[in-house]
Amino acid sequence: MNKKGLKESLLGCSILTQKRMSDLLPKDFSDSHLVEAMRYCALAEGKRIRPFLVIATAQIFGISVLKSLNTAVAIEFIHTYSLIHDDLPAMDNDDFRRGKLTCHKKFDEAAAILAGDSLLTLAFEILAAPETHEDPAIRCNLITTIAKAAGFKGMAGGQMIDLEKANQKISKEELAKLHRLKTGELFMAAAESGSILGRAGTDEKNALRYFAHDLGLAFQVKDDILDHQGINIGKTEIDETAHKKPQENASIVDIIGMEAAQKQLELLRNQAKEHLKIFGDKADLLRELADFVVTREK
Repeated sequence: MNKKGLKESLLGCSILTQKRMSDLLPKDFSDSHLVEAMRYCALAEGKRIRPFLVIATAQIFGISVLKSLNTAVAIEFIHTYSLIHDDLPAMDNDDFRRGKLTCHKKFDEAAAILAGDSLLTLAFEILAAPETHEDPAIRCNLITTIAKAAGFKGMAGGQMIDLEKANQKISKEELAKLHRLKTGELFMAAAESGSILGRAGTDEKNALRYFAHDLGLAFQVKDDILDHQGINIGKTEIDETAHKKPQENASIVDIIGMEAAQKQLELLRNQAKEHLKIFGDKADLLRELADFVVTREK
């Protein structure tokens, strides 16, 4: 993957991740719709940026794609679980995700809740398996890192703040914290997971976490910009006269304006790349990824 460009590498990562997810997901639909719902959501088309982060950072330390794929898939399952629950009526109440009906619309709310729960627990079953890494200490480190990122100190905590702050005035600093928890922590865990698999030193791990922190914030700022430009980013069809639902929180564009948001996006891109200096040209794909996140059109 190192010798390929970003577009080819992302596509290759997506294909490998998709196949591995399909292999690791159960296939028996006979007892209920649960497995069908899990597969419906997990195998829907997506950017697969989090798996790519795992694989690309692991390769910096000489870890092959196949040896990092289980960890990449586990993180994607956790991400998918969060999307399923985020779309529920009690949270964002969305009808579409990744161009398809959301889980609770395709099946029902109970199936969506249980499909999300099942993907989350399957992720940790995969991380605990000897096939993920032969060293149990490495597996425990992966589990601890990813669990913190997914739980109340990370993604779930950010989702709760998002719900509690809906329809309230929120500062730029509060919004940055919300995004760091809800989006950034899993980005950081993905990047750190690659360094854990590669037995990296503290300085290298921190550099990758800082890179992923800025990348995650840039990803969210770009989403907010696209949202305000009326571009469908994969959720509910966006009405040109109402770029966000009444119960959604303010975006960075609401708070500081479009021009300042664009400047913030560029600052985050430059900061993210700065953190990669320690790796030289081994991190070129990650630099291209930062450019992609900032310049993407959807």
